[in-house]
Amino acid sequence: MASEQKNGNLVAIVTMMFIYGMISFVTNLAAPMGKVWLLQKGIDGSNMLGMMGNMMNFLAYLFMGIPAGKMLTKCGYKKTAMIGIATGFVGVAIQFVSGKVPFAADGNALIPFCVYLLGAFVCGFSVCMLNMVVNPMLNLLGGGGNKGNQLNMIGTTLNSLAGTTTPILVGALIGQITKDTKVADVNLVLYIAMAVFAGAFAILSFIPIKNPEQGSTTEDIPVFAPLKYRHCLLGVIGIFMYVGIEIGIPATMDLWLSSANGPLVKAGVANAAGIAGMAAGTYWFLMLVGRTIGAFIGGKISSRTLMTFTTATAIVLILVGTQTTDVQSKMIVFTGKGFETVTVPLTALLFALCGLMTSIMWPSTFNLATEKLGKYTAAASGLFMVMVVGGGVLPLVQNYIADKVGFMVAYLVPGLALAYLFVYSAFLSKPKAGIEAETGA
Repeated sequence: MASEQKNGNLVAIVTMMFIYGMISFVTNLAAPMGKVWLLQKGIDGSNMLGMMGNMMNFLAYLFMGIPAGKMLTKCGYKKTAMIGIATGFVGVAIQFVSGKVPFAADGNALIPFCVYLLGAFVCGFSVCMLNMVVNPMLNLLGGGGNKGNQLNMIGTTLNSLAGTTTPILVGALIGQITKDTKVADVNLVLYIAMAVFAGAFAILSFIPIKNPEQGSTTEDIPVFAPLKYRHCLLGVIGIFMYVGIEIGIPATMDLWLSSANGPLVKAGVANAAGIAGMAAGTYWFLMLVGRTIGAFIGGKISSRTLMTFTTATAIVLILVGTQTTDVQSKMIVFTGKGFETVTVPLTALLFALCGLMTSIMWPSTFNLATEKLGKYTAAASGLFMVMVVGGGVLPLVQNYIADKVGFMVAYLVPGLALAYLFVYSAFLSKPKAGIEAETGA
């Protein structure tokens, strides 16, 4: 009996690991697919519209962040996970169908593009629900404590690995992007996504999983109650800024490198989309490296110190990067199978290095914002999930600016967001005196 329980847990753990990877896979699919859509008639090269799929994906968090938490309480973790998986399958299927919807008689692609955006929005509901489920489920399956934390660290690694390979895979499938490139060229990626969602749903339906404990307090805490504490309020805003930074830096770099007026195309590079995807993928690979390093040093260095150092360093990387577009550099990129050396502007290398810095910003911001919150921590966590919408809003603003005045000027958006996080971590993140008496911390 114990052996059957152990085997069941092992299958459930593997399933959760796949889901952890799929969260990143689906999230990071929007930006490289946007490179195809933005060249279609009706979109006409608009980088802002190219980022709309990403915007719709993250916009779903605004509507689903708090309801997803309530769903956990009402439906339980397993049922919520299965609803999230099924929703993800539907969202990817809608994106697949968008490539089959006929264009207008004059070749205008706006109708199929809107279908694609609907699919991205549905996928956003999915990843929001799954994000609420995966961490506590892995902790439960690991038995809590160090083992549960270890499983979550492995899941985070797979999450980063999926984020690394997604732009690489899409770039490899597309090759050189032209106006003749169609969304159907990336159907293989969507087939894989649907297959994994379907398989995860089938496996999870046969695995009995108990619900984790639902928190340490029975008190009904109002959703916005944690915001009365300054360090939490500013930290919630910080999460909005962080996710926008995390997504905007590599996604916009991918669009810049592969654009018709970008440095790779101007240099006559045949596989511009592939190299751009590898450069963006290397950002995510460096995030994986940074998270691994963070797991070792996180217990020795405070979140405040880590945040202050990494935000300051990222600001310098972006400032220097925007001034070195004409300087050529050798860059070691991660191809998904190994490493390869390519020639790119020094800017791309510096932007990719930002992945090392952003890797620790989510947990550090979370720790600073929830310090000594006690009974308000769970409510604050729901607000953080809502503010993930920043991953859609800021890159959209960034690429609107790119359309109007250029890509490098647009990097002021993540630069200013990093400046906010620097000020927050260095000067504004300390809880007020006596907060323990109010929160029960």
